[in-house]
Amino acid sequence: MGDEVKATHYSGAHRREYRRKVQQCLDVFETMLRQSSFDFERPLTGMEIECNLVDEDYQPAMLNQKVLAAIADPAYQTELGAFNIEFNVPPRPLPGRAALELEADVRASLNAAEAKANEHGAHTVMIGILPTLLPEHLAGGWMSDSARYQALNDSIFTARGEDILIDIGGPERLTLQTESIAPESACTSMQLHLQVSPAKFADNWNAAQVLAGPQLAIGANSPYFFGHQLWAETRIELFTQATDTRPDELKTQGVRPRVWFGERWITSIFDLFEENVRYFPSLLPELSDEDPAKELAEGRTPQLAELRLHNGTIYRWNRPVYDVVDGRPHLRVENRVLPAGPTVLDMMANAAFYYGALRTLSEEERPLWTKMTFAAAQHNFVEAARLGTAARLYWPGLGEVTPDELVLRQLLPMADEGLRRWEVAVEVRDRYLGVIEGRAKTGRTGAVWQVETVHALQDRGMTRPQALAEMLRLYCERMHSNEPVHNWDGP
Repeated sequence: MGDEVKATHYSGAHRREYRRKVQQCLDVFETMLRQSSFDFERPLTGMEIECNLVDEDYQPAMLNQKVLAAIADPAYQTELGAFNIEFNVPPRPLPGRAALELEADVRASLNAAEAKANEHGAHTVMIGILPTLLPEHLAGGWMSDSARYQALNDSIFTARGEDILIDIGGPERLTLQTESIAPESACTSMQLHLQVSPAKFADNWNAAQVLAGPQLAIGANSPYFFGHQLWAETRIELFTQATDTRPDELKTQGVRPRVWFGERWITSIFDLFEENVRYFPSLLPELSDEDPAKELAEGRTPQLAELRLHNGTIYRWNRPVYDVVDGRPHLRVENRVLPAGPTVLDMMANAAFYYGALRTLSEEERPLWTKMTFAAAQHNFVEAARLGTAARLYWPGLGEVTPDELVLRQLLPMADEGLRRWEVAVEVRDRYLGVIEGRAKTGRTGAVWQVETVHALQDRGMTRPQALAEMLRLYCERMHSNEPVHNWDGP
């Protein structure tokens, strides 16, 4: 959920001091990149999984405080919506059979959380957007009890000065006005972290940007919002619009959105933090007592609290992360592209595909991003979100290709080679990349299964709300089976 804040309103003087502190943190960070020893000798991967809570009728259940109290595990935290919880998977290395152990641990933990949720008449669901969520569910009492979320909501609307317009195309276009950031709470994702050295950060971030489109096309799982069939991965456009601090006039001037793909390839992690400071005013100007320059001068590791908090309110799809663990600083690429679900196995497969392809792409002698424009990578990302497996993606040397062809011909071999370089066991590579191969060959993602199932149920005479609830019930049954989505049958 991010760090809690103490206030929901801030004076002008407070904001000016925060801006000064952010700039000071940025200067200290630049010095650290030149001088300091970052922790990367044993790179770790991490995962965050956001879940929804539903009642016995598969409608949103605003029960996260009760469910979290029952789970009583610090790995589980609140998210923006009272029907959301987040599971933070402890970091671990990639080599050997570690991923199989991780899969078993994640399943066991989520099953235990499900049992605790059942005590309160709720179920947990891993899905990109809860398909039964409707406007009336977000009319009141939808937000988690948190000063951070209230301050974020107030700051976004203060900056914007008017209601937010949600306008998303697709087979059944949706247009509405919202007086809060409530629609953002509909977006539930999985986030993948990779710890990297300062020298290798830029190559890994650039490679992650290249992969974002194919990742989405083969992993889409969010076709419905407020009862409308929209994009294959509606979460991307919904999150972009639901936190937009810009009225139309600022959009026309070219002011950048806070949910951002970016606009250029980088040469250092500093490029991203510098852009964040230069382009984006603060939303949560919480001040710490730390003097980062003094900490560094005295041989300690600065927390850079203001810079980290500011960075946490700029929602890049591949976000740079600075963190301190046991007194040692480290850097991470946080991949925020993918939706949650459909199963733990599917999410592990998505992770293996990402980490493997990222390793190979980031180590090429002539990097792929030197052969394509940044705009092409962004276009791939949007098209994949919009159309999923039906998109056409640009790839250097191939031109425009379908996602299945790109994955089967280019990216799966890359992913296998990358995992081999990570010293991942053959059985692990075969298990997870076999799931991606199956998805590419059948064309069946979570989004495709959801749409096919809802249409089949409506053809049998159900209304749209009935079909969405029944689809979600069937989805949950299959989610718990851990059978990958490309093997799921229909209703």
